[in-house]
Amino acid sequence: MSGHSKWSTIKRKKGAADAQRGRLFSRLAREITIAAKLGGPSIEGNARLRLAVQNAKSDNLPKENIARAIKKATGAGEENYQEVLYEGYAPHGIAVYVEALTDNLNRTIAQIRYLFTKHGGRMSKPGTLDFLFERVGCFLLKRSPEWGDEMVLRLIDAGSSEIEDLGEDGIGVTCPFEQFGAMQKAVEELGLDIIQADLRRLPQDPISLSSTEAQQVIKFLNLFEEDDDVQRVFHNMKT
Repeated sequence: MSGHSKWSTIKRKKGAADAQRGRLFSRLAREITIAAKLGGPSIEGNARLRLAVQNAKSDNLPKENIARAIKKATGAGEENYQEVLYEGYAPHGIAVYVEALTDNLNRTIAQIRYLFTKHGGRMSKPGTLDFLFERVGCFLLKRSPEWGDEMVLRLIDAGSSEIEDLGEDGIGVTCPFEQFGAMQKAVEELGLDIIQADLRRLPQDPISLSSTEAQQVIKFLNLFEEDDDVQRVFHNMKT
C-alpha cells in the first residue's frame, strides 16, 4: 500500500515479493499487457512498455512471463484490460485511491464497492480526493560511479522537483506528473539504471492515527491489496 513515503513503499514491496509472488507477478504482467496494447509491442519504441518491463525485471518476473504478457496484447485471445480508478474513505476518515486493471468492469466495481461498504468505508464520486493528493513521478535509480553535479543538473533541467541521496538504496528522483516522460528520457540518456519507477499519488497532509486506529485502517487496505484486479492502493494515513 502507498502512503506518504515514496521510497519506503518501494522497499516494502520488495520485501513482500516472496510472500505474495503470484499476485505480484500477475500485476506486473497486466501492466506489461496494457502498455503493449496502448503503445505497441516494441520495447524500444514504447516508453511505457519499456518502463513496465524494467519494473518487472526488477521484481524478478521471468523472461517467458514478460514475453507472454506482450503477446497477449497483440495475439489471438487478447485480454481487453481497462484501467479504472476508484476513490473513497477508509475508517477514521482516511482517503483511499484504488487503481485497478480489469477485463470485467462489472465484476471489479461490484467487488470494490463491497470492500468499501462492508468494512467500514465508503466510496466517493470521481475527483473528490484530488485536492488531498499530488500526482508525481518517482524514479529509484541505481547509483552510478559517474554520479555527480552534472547529472543532478541534467535531471533538474528535465523537470525534477526533488532529488534524494538514499545511500546504498540508490538515488530517488521525484518530478511532476506532466514531466514523467521527459524525466524517463533524461534518465535513459544519462545511462542511469532504473530500479523502479512509477506514477504515485502523494498525500498533501498525511493524517496521524492512534496505533489501534492505524491497525484498523491497515486491515481495511489489505483487503484491496489482496484483490486480483487491484494494481495499487494509495492513502493519506501517516506511516
